Amino acid sequence: MRGYVATIGMFDGVHLGHQFVLRRLTGEALQRGLLPLCITFDHSPRQEPVLTPLDEKLRLIRQCGVQHVEVLPFTPDLKALSARQFMEQVLQQRLRVQVLLTGYDNRFGHNREEGFDDYVRYGRQLGIAVLPLPAEGTVSSSAVRQQLLDGRIAEANNNLGRSYSITGRVVHGEHIGTRLGFPTANIAPEAPLQLIPANGVYAVTVSSAHPATGALSSIQKGIMNIGTRPTFGQHDRTLEVHLLHYHADLYDQVLTVSFQQRLRAEQHFATPEALITQLKNDAIKAEQQL
Repeated sequence: MRGYVATIGMFDGVHLGHQFVLRRLTGEALQRGLLPLCITFDHSPRQEPVLTPLDEKLRLIRQCGVQHVEVLPFTPDLKALSARQFMEQVLQQRLRVQVLLTGYDNRFGHNREEGFDDYVRYGRQLGIAVLPLPAEGTVSSSAVRQQLLDGRIAEANNNLGRSYSITGRVVHGEHIGTRLGFPTANIAPEAPLQLIPANGVYAVTVSSAHPATGALSSIQKGIMNIGTRPTFGQHDRTLEVHLLHYHADLYDQVLTVSFQQRLRAEQHFATPEALITQLKNDAIKAEQQL
């Protein structure tokens, strides 16, 4: 029945800045003989593309040593709470929070004009110690989103502290890659709101989950094309991955594609033969990069 040291945020991406906060959280809890608690939300109120679907976000938070995670739904009732009401009804009464770690520029409650000094004052009234978190540096979820939208995969990966990845099921496509000698697996992302990087060709690594155990298979190298295949006319945007030196049937498998490097932007080629030549060069370059 120990109480909690808590911090609050979206934690989208669980990037290096978030990891720093979670380490401080666990350290503060250990010092005080309390349990660390990460409070997050089921979705962003802005409905913007996410870096990490909820299940992945929870897994990454727990990898940082925080086993207690409370996911709050962004309901109208929750959004209507003032900061003091949130601290009293949610933090104190429902979650038994004794210490709250928050940044000076963090805001919660419907009145966004309230800030850190107000939270400290409310905390004194409620018996919750409110402590400041130092600045997280230049890493932010919005910066990582922009890097991915620009195709700057290496920068995004550096800020995440891992490779950005998308998980999805292999579905049937138009078999254009097969006709070119580069069979591809069309990926339908499991999380429809997850951010898709800029169109182009990427060096990637791919793993699949064992259907019975869920254990990851050996990692395969590949190249992924994101785009509309302009060489063959107008098409919907697709995510297609070609595995190097791998020829087994992948239909209906769930694959996780991890982006390592952007090889080039999407291009229109005058002939299919010119595209085939470029794809061979892409495969060689991906092999070198990976």
